[in-house]
Amino acid sequence: MPNGKNVPNDTNARPTMQRPLRWLWLAVAVVVLDLATKYVASSQLGYAQPVEVLPFFNLTLLHNPGAAFSFLATHPGWQRWFFAIIAIGASVGLTVWLSRIKHDEKLLAIALPLIIGGALGNLYDRLVHGYVVDFLSFHAAGWYYPAFNVADIAITLGAVALIWESIMGERRRKKAANASH
Repeated sequence: MPNGKNVPNDTNARPTMQRPLRWLWLAVAVVVLDLATKYVASSQLGYAQPVEVLPFFNLTLLHNPGAAFSFLATHPGWQRWFFAIIAIGASVGLTVWLSRIKHDEKLLAIALPLIIGGALGNLYDRLVHGYVVDFLSFHAAGWYYPAFNVADIAITLGAVALIWESIMGERRRKKAANASH
């Protein structure tokens, strides 16, 4: 390991990020913000009673026993444990991935903890309540987007960042490889 860095003998290898798990603070922040906002929504809003904030945005407390867009919500309860297992597995897998990211993958270092934090925030709800607390409701011209929460926002932002890093990171690596030849 030259210069004390985690670099294999291959001169084209990219060094791994030093202490990548330090980025898990972001996952913790997402969980705290998510659970705090869900607590406030649950204690201040009446169930399914919209509170208009803007002409296109309401705060509406809803309980979702399914997944995104109420997927599998009408089933008798097995989906609670199914989605809990998926959240645990994804969080473990993404944490392992985070521990192995390369030095130049900063966006990935943000994306993975966002997804982990969102998954854990919704996992808490599933395990404690048997449903996920949603309260952010956007609508226009009689059409309502499914309600969601802070955890869902974090998962979505993390997924977008993950896709962006996948596309742009590969381009960046190819460009760097071409420049070094």
